[in-house]
Amino acid sequence: MFIRSESKKKREMRVREIMKRLDAHYGDRPMIFLEAKNAWQLLFATILSAQCTDARVNMVTEKLFVKYKDLQAFADCDLKELEEDIHSTGFYHNKAKNMKACAKALVEEYGGEVPRNIEALTGLPGVGRKTGNLILGNIYHIPSIVVDTHVKRISNRLGLADSPDPTKVEFQLMEHLPEEFWIRWNTHIIALGRTLCTSQSPKCGECYLQDLCPSSKKDPETWRPVGERNVVGKKKTAAKNAGLKKVEANVAVGSRKTLAKKVAE
Repeated sequence: MFIRSESKKKREMRVREIMKRLDAHYGDRPMIFLEAKNAWQLLFATILSAQCTDARVNMVTEKLFVKYKDLQAFADCDLKELEEDIHSTGFYHNKAKNMKACAKALVEEYGGEVPRNIEALTGLPGVGRKTGNLILGNIYHIPSIVVDTHVKRISNRLGLADSPDPTKVEFQLMEHLPEEFWIRWNTHIIALGRTLCTSQSPKCGECYLQDLCPSSKKDPETWRPVGERNVVGKKKTAAKNAGLKKVEANVAVGSRKTLAKKVAE
């Protein structure tokens, strides 16, 4: 794994250069893609953003936060009516249930204030580490790392993480990134992931981090991110198995080894 072979000194230098270039493109302050005026609004907007675009969430919350003006309004709301209000964001049954329960917990247990620590935040209905860290960083300016699909994918490609598990990626980034970079890493990487370092067809040739990325595309035909399984090898195995099945269909007798030999020939 690249993450284990790179020296600590080289990684520190590379990380600082990566952030320098990200700041040059996106500014040295974290961007907020979800529109919210306070902590609880951002909390609920983030709950709604699961499997939904930020643009759609912003369209919904524009009216939602006018109808439900405070946490008490959400706590007292009719669940079916709330489901209708957020229907277009998807998974509206669970989202509505969590928002109502979360509002009730915030009112009854925290006096209407959103907690300032990850343990309390993740104890709220519908709130995981991603949402909790977003609140800590963007509302309370407490150093934290938000790991969404873009951050997980690109951090692995950059060789700063080597896991598909968001929590493991979070702690690996905490180890490799200076604390001063934690909050804006998320929004900068999201912007990069939406434009250049996309999931299926990354535009490595246009990327300003290409020379700093161990996964940079060298050969478009065989490219795969560092740390991911050998796709080429899997394709060869699949092709061999397909050939074996073809021979099996035409040969009545003979051992499996004999058939395999025929395919190899």
